Amino acid sequence: MKFILGTKEKMMQVFDSEGVASPVTVLSVGPVVVTQIKSEKKDAYSSVQVAFGKKNKKNINKSLQGHFKDLGDFRHVKEFRLKEKEADYKVGDIIDLSIFEVGDKVTVSSISKGKGFQGVVKRHGFHGGRRSHGQKHSEREPGSIGATAPQRVFKGMRMGGRMGSERVTVKNLKIVQIDKENNQLLIKGAIAGRKGTLVEVRKLGN
Repeated sequence: MKFILGTKEKMMQVFDSEGVASPVTVLSVGPVVVTQIKSEKKDAYSSVQVAFGKKNKKNINKSLQGHFKDLGDFRHVKEFRLKEKEADYKVGDIIDLSIFEVGDKVTVSSISKGKGFQGVVKRHGFHGGRRSHGQKHSEREPGSIGATAPQRVFKGMRMGGRMGSERVTVKNLKIVQIDKENNQLLIKGAIAGRKGTLVEVRKLGN
């Protein structure tokens, strides 16, 4: 499995050789440093831990400073689960975007924008009440939420509540361009999150 970390920069459009425009998300990715290897024998599962981004050393707690040792001062740390035979990395290895090629299909995960407490119209797409026939302040109300017989609200009832700030994974996104000089990946389609959001890019297989 191929994997890398990056941050979301912006969205734009690019044109291919035939003049067809494609919407793309620009990611600033890597390089990432391998900080720990976990194995089936020692940790009951196999994974590679990588670190990305820069952070002032005084803002990193002592336990992480000891964990990083002389590898650097990193802002983000993530693990990627691997099969035992795939875990041929060593601590200190550097992974950059050269592992990807234009046309690769990747899976991208990130945290979506937080929207706070929202009502049912914004959160679930409810139509709201009618704008006529005596209704005055109920255009965006949810309406009845209960039933007569059980005298309770059923689990899973769609109501107002916290919206956003959730992990969103999008599969089968295509890499359109790779800018090795600026460490940027241009991926077709939209990726959840604001500018600066940490993004995980994975490609299964070789």
